[in-house]
Amino acid sequence: MDSRNDIREFLASRRARITPQQAGLATYGRRRVPGLRREEVAMLAGVSTDYYARLERGTLTGVSDSVLDALARALQLDEAEHAHLYDLAHAANTTPRTRRRPAPQQQVRSSVQRILDGMTALPAIVMNARLDLLSANRLGYALYVPAYADPVRPVNLARFCFLDPQARAIYPKWDDAADITVAMLRTEAGRNPYDLGLSDLVGELSTRSGTFRNRWATHNVRLHRSGIKRFHHPVVGDLRLTFDVMELPADTGLTLTAYSAEPDTPSHDGLTLLASWAATLDQTDRADTDFTTDNRNP
Repeated sequence: MDSRNDIREFLASRRARITPQQAGLATYGRRRVPGLRREEVAMLAGVSTDYYARLERGTLTGVSDSVLDALARALQLDEAEHAHLYDLAHAANTTPRTRRRPAPQQQVRSSVQRILDGMTALPAIVMNARLDLLSANRLGYALYVPAYADPVRPVNLARFCFLDPQARAIYPKWDDAADITVAMLRTEAGRNPYDLGLSDLVGELSTRSGTFRNRWATHNVRLHRSGIKRFHHPVVGDLRLTFDVMELPADTGLTLTAYSAEPDTPSHDGLTLLASWAATLDQTDRADTDFTTDNRNP
Protein backbone atom coordinates (compact mmCIF):
# COMPACT_ATOMS: atom_id res chain seq x y z
CA MET A 1 0.00 0.00 0.00
CA ASP A 2 1.24 3.47 -0.97
CA SER A 3 0.92 5.91 1.92
CA ARG A 4 1.26 9.07 -0.18
CA ASN A 5 -1.27 7.84 -2.71
CA ASP A 6 -3.69 6.89 0.08
CA ILE A 7 -3.43 10.39 1.58
CA ARG A 8 -3.93 12.05 -1.80
CA GLU A 9 -6.96 9.98 -2.76
CA PHE A 10 -8.55 10.16 0.68
CA LEU A 11 -8.37 13.95 0.90
CA ALA A 12 -9.45 14.42 -2.72
CA SER A 13 -12.42 12.06 -2.34
CA ARG A 14 -13.60 13.77 0.85
CA ARG A 15 -13.25 17.20 -0.79
CA ALA A 16 -15.25 16.07 -3.80
CA ARG A 17 -18.29 15.04 -1.79
CA ILE A 18 -18.78 18.37 0.06
CA THR A 19 -20.79 20.95 -1.87
CA PRO A 20 -20.25 24.68 -1.33
CA GLN A 21 -23.77 24.87 0.06
CA GLN A 22 -22.98 22.21 2.65
CA ALA A 23 -19.88 24.17 3.60
CA GLY A 24 -21.82 27.41 3.89
CA LEU A 25 -20.09 29.03 0.92
CA ALA A 26 -21.64 31.21 -1.77
CA THR A 27 -21.18 30.06 -5.36
CA TYR A 28 -20.84 32.13 -8.50
CA GLY A 29 -20.83 30.94 -12.09
CA ARG A 30 -20.13 27.50 -13.42
CA ARG A 31 -17.90 25.10 -11.47
CA ARG A 32 -15.59 22.66 -13.20
CA VAL A 33 -15.04 20.28 -10.30
CA PRO A 34 -17.45 18.41 -8.03
CA GLY A 35 -17.41 19.44 -4.42
CA LEU A 36 -15.07 22.04 -3.01
CA ARG A 37 -12.05 23.59 -4.68
CA ARG A 38 -8.68 23.28 -2.97
CA GLU A 39 -8.63 26.98 -2.17
CA GLU A 40 -12.04 26.67 -0.50
CA VAL A 41 -10.86 23.85 1.73
CA ALA A 42 -7.76 25.87 2.57
CA MET A 43 -9.87 28.88 3.52
CA LEU A 44 -12.18 26.77 5.69
CA ALA A 45 -9.21 25.12 7.40
CA GLY A 46 -7.35 28.40 7.91
CA VAL A 47 -4.26 27.46 5.90
CA SER A 48 -2.79 28.73 2.66
CA THR A 49 -3.85 27.24 -0.66
CA ASP A 50 -0.25 26.19 -1.40
CA TYR A 51 0.00 24.45 1.96
CA TYR A 52 -3.24 22.54 1.47
CA ALA A 53 -2.21 21.59 -2.08
CA ARG A 54 0.98 20.09 -0.60
CA LEU A 55 -1.07 18.09 1.87
CA GLU A 56 -3.35 16.78 -0.87
CA ARG A 57 -0.31 15.70 -2.86
CA GLY A 58 0.28 13.20 -0.05
CA THR A 59 2.65 15.06 2.23
CA LEU A 60 1.47 14.92 5.85
CA THR A 61 4.94 14.80 7.36
CA GLY A 62 5.20 17.15 10.29
CA VAL A 63 1.57 18.29 10.16
CA SER A 64 0.31 19.38 13.58
CA ASP A 65 -2.77 17.99 15.31
CA SER A 66 -4.42 21.41 15.12
CA VAL A 67 -4.11 21.43 11.32
CA LEU A 68 -5.47 17.87 11.10
CA ASP A 69 -8.43 18.88 13.26
CA ALA A 70 -9.03 21.95 11.08
CA LEU A 71 -9.00 19.77 7.96
CA ALA A 72 -11.45 17.36 9.59
CA ARG A 73 -13.84 20.24 10.28
CA ALA A 74 -13.46 21.72 6.81
CA LEU A 75 -14.09 18.36 5.14
CA GLN A 76 -16.86 17.45 7.61
CA LEU A 77 -15.23 14.14 8.48
CA ASP A 78 -17.08 11.73 10.74
CA GLU A 79 -15.42 10.03 13.71
CA ALA A 80 -14.01 7.15 11.66
CA GLU A 81 -12.68 9.46 8.94
CA HIS A 82 -11.14 11.82 11.50
CA ALA A 83 -9.32 8.91 13.14
CA HIS A 84 -8.25 7.66 9.71
CA LEU A 85 -6.72 11.06 8.88
CA TYR A 86 -4.69 10.85 12.08
CA ASP A 87 -3.62 7.30 11.17
CA LEU A 88 -2.47 8.46 7.73
CA ALA A 89 -0.48 11.30 9.31
CA HIS A 90 1.07 8.90 11.82
CA ALA A 91 2.14 6.57 9.00
CA ALA A 92 3.64 9.50 7.09
CA ASN A 93 5.78 10.29 10.13
CA THR A 94 6.88 6.71 10.75
CA THR A 95 10.62 6.17 10.35
CA PRO A 96 11.78 3.59 7.79
CA ARG A 97 13.29 1.38 10.50
CA THR A 98 9.85 0.70 11.97
CA ARG A 99 8.20 -0.14 8.65
CA ARG A 100 7.42 -3.47 7.07
CA ARG A 101 7.45 -5.44 10.27
CA PRO A 102 5.69 -8.77 9.84
CA ALA A 103 2.73 -9.06 12.18
CA PRO A 104 3.26 -11.40 15.15
CA GLN A 105 1.48 -14.73 15.05
CA GLN A 106 -1.91 -14.15 16.64
CA GLN A 107 -3.47 -16.85 18.75
CA VAL A 108 -6.45 -16.97 21.03
CA ARG A 109 -5.35 -17.50 24.62
CA SER A 110 -6.85 -20.41 26.52
CA SER A 111 -8.60 -18.08 28.99
CA VAL A 112 -10.30 -16.25 26.11
CA GLN A 113 -11.34 -19.57 24.61
CA ARG A 114 -12.88 -20.53 27.95
CA ILE A 115 -14.90 -17.30 27.86
CA LEU A 116 -16.07 -18.16 24.34
CA ASP A 117 -17.01 -21.69 25.32
CA GLY A 118 -18.87 -20.39 28.36
CA MET A 119 -21.16 -18.33 26.10
CA THR A 120 -23.54 -21.17 25.31
CA ALA A 121 -26.64 -19.21 24.30
CA LEU A 122 -25.05 -16.72 21.87
CA PRO A 123 -22.79 -17.05 18.81
CA ALA A 124 -19.39 -15.48 19.51
CA ILE A 125 -16.20 -15.22 17.48
CA VAL A 126 -12.71 -13.78 17.86
CA MET A 127 -11.15 -11.98 14.89
CA ASN A 128 -8.12 -9.88 14.15
CA ALA A 129 -8.19 -6.61 12.21
CA ARG A 130 -7.57 -8.43 8.90
CA LEU A 131 -10.89 -10.25 9.51
CA ASP A 132 -9.21 -13.60 10.11
CA LEU A 133 -11.65 -15.69 12.12
CA LEU A 134 -9.30 -17.07 14.76
CA SER A 135 -11.75 -18.89 17.00
CA ALA A 136 -15.41 -19.23 17.92
CA ASN A 137 -17.71 -20.97 20.32
CA ARG A 138 -20.05 -23.76 19.23
CA LEU A 139 -22.77 -21.38 18.03
CA GLY A 140 -20.21 -19.13 16.37
CA TYR A 141 -18.92 -22.05 14.32
CA ALA A 142 -22.47 -23.02 13.46
CA LEU A 143 -23.35 -19.47 12.36
CA TYR A 144 -20.34 -19.22 10.05
CA VAL A 145 -20.17 -22.86 8.99
CA PRO A 146 -20.36 -22.05 5.23
CA ALA A 147 -17.14 -20.01 5.54
CA TYR A 148 -15.35 -23.04 7.00
CA ALA A 149 -15.83 -24.94 3.75
CA ASP A 150 -12.73 -23.10 2.50
CA PRO A 151 -9.75 -25.26 3.53
CA VAL A 152 -7.49 -22.21 3.95
CA ARG A 153 -6.84 -21.41 7.61
CA PRO A 154 -7.48 -19.15 9.27
CA VAL A 155 -10.85 -18.49 7.68
CA ASN A 156 -10.94 -14.90 6.44
CA LEU A 157 -14.33 -13.21 6.26
CA ALA A 158 -13.23 -10.70 3.60
CA ARG A 159 -12.04 -13.51 1.37
CA PHE A 160 -15.31 -15.36 2.01
CA CYS A 161 -17.39 -12.26 1.22
CA PHE A 162 -15.77 -11.54 -2.13
CA LEU A 163 -14.45 -14.86 -3.40
CA ASP A 164 -16.98 -17.47 -2.22
CA PRO A 165 -20.24 -17.61 -4.22
CA GLN A 166 -22.06 -18.79 -1.07
CA ALA A 167 -21.57 -15.38 0.53
CA ARG A 168 -24.32 -13.77 -1.56
CA ALA A 169 -26.77 -16.34 -0.22
CA ILE A 170 -25.57 -16.08 3.37
CA TYR A 171 -25.71 -12.26 3.42
CA PRO A 172 -29.16 -11.15 2.17
CA LYS A 173 -27.88 -7.57 1.97
CA TRP A 174 -24.61 -8.51 0.33
CA ASP A 175 -23.81 -5.02 -0.96
CA ASP A 176 -24.01 -3.61 2.57
CA ALA A 177 -21.87 -6.45 3.91
CA ALA A 178 -19.31 -5.89 1.14
CA ASP A 179 -19.16 -2.13 1.80
CA ILE A 180 -18.64 -2.67 5.53
CA THR A 181 -16.00 -5.34 4.94
CA VAL A 182 -13.94 -3.09 2.68
CA ALA A 183 -14.35 -0.10 4.99
CA MET A 184 -13.05 -2.15 7.92
CA LEU A 185 -10.00 -3.27 5.95
CA ARG A 186 -9.37 0.28 4.72
CA THR A 187 -9.56 1.52 8.32
CA GLU A 188 -6.97 -1.03 9.39
CA ALA A 189 -4.77 -0.19 6.39
CA GLY A 190 -4.61 3.40 7.64
CA ARG A 191 -3.89 2.26 11.17
CA ASN A 192 -1.27 -0.31 10.19
CA PRO A 193 -0.19 0.32 6.57
CA TYR A 194 2.94 -1.83 6.79
CA ASP A 195 1.20 -5.04 7.83
CA LEU A 196 2.45 -7.49 5.22
CA GLY A 197 -0.42 -9.89 5.83
CA LEU A 198 -2.96 -7.15 5.21
CA SER A 199 -1.11 -5.98 2.10
CA ASP A 200 -1.12 -9.52 0.74
CA LEU A 201 -4.84 -9.91 1.45
CA VAL A 202 -5.74 -6.61 -0.22
CA GLY A 203 -3.55 -7.51 -3.20
CA GLU A 204 -5.21 -10.89 -3.57
CA LEU A 205 -8.73 -9.49 -3.33
CA SER A 206 -7.94 -6.62 -5.70
CA THR A 207 -6.57 -9.06 -8.28
CA ARG A 208 -9.38 -11.59 -8.01
CA SER A 209 -12.42 -9.36 -7.46
CA GLY A 210 -13.34 -6.30 -9.47
CA THR A 211 -16.12 -5.50 -6.99
CA PHE A 212 -13.59 -5.40 -4.16
CA ARG A 213 -11.21 -3.29 -6.25
CA ASN A 214 -13.90 -0.71 -7.01
CA ARG A 215 -14.94 -0.45 -3.37
CA TRP A 216 -11.34 -0.21 -2.20
CA ALA A 217 -10.87 2.83 -4.44
CA THR A 218 -13.59 4.77 -2.59
CA HIS A 219 -11.39 5.09 0.54
CA ASN A 220 -14.41 4.72 2.79
CA VAL A 221 -13.67 3.83 6.43
CA ARG A 222 -15.80 2.63 9.33
CA LEU A 223 -15.67 2.04 13.08
CA HIS A 224 -17.33 -1.35 13.55
CA ARG A 225 -18.60 -1.46 17.14
CA SER A 226 -22.24 -2.51 17.16
CA GLY A 227 -25.21 -2.81 14.86
CA ILE A 228 -27.53 -5.24 13.10
CA LYS A 229 -26.36 -8.04 10.85
CA ARG A 230 -28.62 -10.19 8.71
CA PHE A 231 -27.89 -13.78 7.75
CA HIS A 232 -29.69 -16.35 5.65
CA HIS A 233 -28.37 -19.47 7.32
CA PRO A 234 -28.56 -22.66 5.23
CA VAL A 235 -30.10 -24.62 8.10
CA VAL A 236 -32.20 -22.22 10.19
CA GLY A 237 -33.11 -19.57 7.61
CA ASP A 238 -33.22 -15.81 8.15
CA LEU A 239 -31.60 -14.29 11.22
CA ARG A 240 -31.58 -10.64 12.26
CA LEU A 241 -28.92 -10.37 14.95
CA THR A 242 -27.51 -7.52 17.00
CA PHE A 243 -23.73 -7.62 17.19
CA ASP A 244 -21.46 -6.05 19.78
CA VAL A 245 -17.71 -5.87 19.31
CA MET A 246 -15.42 -5.91 22.36
CA GLU A 247 -11.70 -5.26 22.19
CA LEU A 248 -9.38 -7.62 24.04
CA PRO A 249 -6.89 -5.20 25.64
CA ALA A 250 -4.40 -7.94 26.51
CA ASP A 251 -4.38 -9.15 22.89
CA THR A 252 -3.63 -6.17 20.67
CA GLY A 253 -5.69 -6.18 17.50
CA LEU A 254 -8.09 -8.94 18.56
CA THR A 255 -11.79 -8.43 19.15
CA LEU A 256 -14.59 -10.61 20.46
CA THR A 257 -17.91 -10.23 18.66
CA ALA A 258 -21.11 -11.59 20.21
CA TYR A 259 -24.44 -11.91 18.37
CA SER A 260 -27.86 -11.79 20.03
CA ALA A 261 -31.52 -11.67 19.03
CA GLU A 262 -34.44 -9.81 20.53
CA PRO A 263 -36.56 -12.08 22.75
CA ASP A 264 -39.77 -13.48 21.29
CA THR A 265 -38.73 -12.96 17.68
CA PRO A 266 -38.23 -15.42 14.80
CA SER A 267 -34.50 -14.74 15.04
CA HIS A 268 -34.47 -15.75 18.70
CA ASP A 269 -36.24 -18.97 17.74
CA GLY A 270 -33.69 -19.37 14.95
CA LEU A 271 -30.79 -19.18 17.42
CA THR A 272 -32.47 -21.85 19.54
CA LEU A 273 -32.75 -24.08 16.46
CA LEU A 274 -29.14 -23.27 15.54
CA ALA A 275 -28.03 -24.38 19.01
CA SER A 276 -29.87 -27.69 18.59
CA TRP A 277 -28.28 -28.24 15.19
CA ALA A 278 -24.83 -27.24 16.44
CA ALA A 279 -25.07 -29.82 19.21
CA THR A 280 -25.19 -32.54 16.56
CA LEU A 281 -21.83 -31.48 15.12
CA ASP A 282 -18.49 -32.16 16.70
CA GLN A 283 -15.82 -29.47 16.45
CA THR A 284 -13.93 -31.21 13.65
CA ASP A 285 -17.05 -31.29 11.49
CA ARG A 286 -17.74 -27.63 12.21
CA ALA A 287 -14.28 -26.59 11.15
CA ASP A 288 -13.59 -28.91 8.25
CA THR A 289 -16.80 -30.24 6.66
CA ASP A 290 -17.39 -29.30 3.02
CA PHE A 291 -20.72 -27.60 3.71
CA THR A 292 -22.77 -25.88 1.03
CA THR A 293 -26.00 -23.94 1.09
CA ASP A 294 -27.67 -26.78 -0.78
CA ASN A 295 -26.76 -29.31 1.92
CA ARG A 296 -29.36 -28.96 4.65
CA ASN A 297 -28.54 -32.26 6.36
CA PRO A 298 -24.90 -32.05 7.47
